[in-house]
Amino acid sequence: MSRVQRIVYENAYYHVMNKGGCRRAIFTEDVDRAFFLETVREVSEQYCLEVHAYCLMDNHYHLSIKTP
Repeated sequence: MSRVQRIVYENAYYHVMNKGGCRRAIFTEDVDRAFFLETVREVSEQYCLEVHAYCLMDNHYHLSIKTP
């Protein structure tokens, strides 16, 4: 089921998180974490997002970002 589209505000902070289904691991090796962080870096540069903090757990992640 989809949710209502979120309104994006200028200079707003967002907590972004995602979990693996059925508590399964989404990061099983350090190379998985490195690939994810590289992807976050590329996307943050492309969309001018500021990444203030992140936390990578085996089965989920959290990002604290600020919009331009």
